[in-house]
Amino acid sequence: MYTLKLKEGNARRGVFETVHGTVETPAFMNVATAAAIKGGVSAYDLMDLKCQVMLCNTYHLHLRPGDNVVERLGGLHRFTGWNKPILTDSGGFQVFSLASLRHIEEKGVTFASHIDGHRIFMGPEESMQIQSHLGSTMAMAFDECIENPSPRDYVQKSVNRTTRWLERCQREMARLNASGDAVNPHQLLFGINQGGTYDDIRREHMKTIASMGLDGYAIGGLAVGEPAEEMYRIIEEVEPFAPADKIRYLMGVGTPVNILEAVYRGVDLFDCVMPSRNARHGHLFTHKGIININNAKYISDDAPVEEGCGCPLCRHHSRAYLHHLLKAGEMLGMRLAVMHNLWFYNSLMEEIRLALDEGRFTSFYRENVEILGKRI
Repeated sequence: MYTLKLKEGNARRGVFETVHGTVETPAFMNVATAAAIKGGVSAYDLMDLKCQVMLCNTYHLHLRPGDNVVERLGGLHRFTGWNKPILTDSGGFQVFSLASLRHIEEKGVTFASHIDGHRIFMGPEESMQIQSHLGSTMAMAFDECIENPSPRDYVQKSVNRTTRWLERCQREMARLNASGDAVNPHQLLFGINQGGTYDDIRREHMKTIASMGLDGYAIGGLAVGEPAEEMYRIIEEVEPFAPADKIRYLMGVGTPVNILEAVYRGVDLFDCVMPSRNARHGHLFTHKGIININNAKYISDDAPVEEGCGCPLCRHHSRAYLHHLLKAGEMLGMRLAVMHNLWFYNSLMEEIRLALDEGRFTSFYRENVEILGKRI
């Protein structure tokens, strides 16, 4: 259940209560695609990095190790050791971005595995069944992720089909939760707003799914190559039609600046691989901007990556040491860098929540939106 505590402009401060614990929002979900954060970071590490929600992927876990395996082992919480909320992506984005030779029809999508090429079918019912086996706290509806830009006629037909698929997801999840043998019989369902970059299609689709009484509402199909201004415009278009008493999730976003801009426009929940992916390549976020630790100027730099940062890297090690580890190809370098970036993201969300609590988010937003994206 989502409770809206206060607003400052369109920015929202809330609490999301689930069977696996409470999430203070706005919040960032740390991406553990295959039930692990890339870079050697475990669920137990995430607890020390102030993470509130872990995100895992239906498509990847269905292929390996298999959702039936995870179910037999007690679901994702027991499998990973994470005891807080978990959100599972429906697999739709990966089906349309990774899989080859896919064929879309009303029933669902037939596609070839990106691992070994074997043919797989996934539709709304299959996605719900897989996510039920995984036992996540929140499950995403199965949808078609449309390329931007796409022809208007195709986008409209795709959105109509996504709505029909959502209705099937809702029926199947209700059946699974009531079956008596679900790993998590309290699993929540989030619907996904689609419509490409067509404002009117986006608005009408949000109105349609808002009437369905779902547990949460996501905005999908953005941050896939369109200019950031387009994304912000779409958020502004659909925000008035998203239920005020339900949590709002912007999928796959993003940079610290993207997050600030989206919170400013009324979004509650975020996820992105960026902090961990960038960290593994030496790109580290700080309150003064982004640094590339691979640069030669850090060879003898004895300072922490960011003064005052409480992450394991900054508490114990210097920029010079991290520079050395990454240049030497040591796994420890990637691990420490990922931990720093995840700490930074979760700390930024804490700062956003505090600014909202104290009625100064607008000034916080203006002070930081130009700084956080700078390269040092």
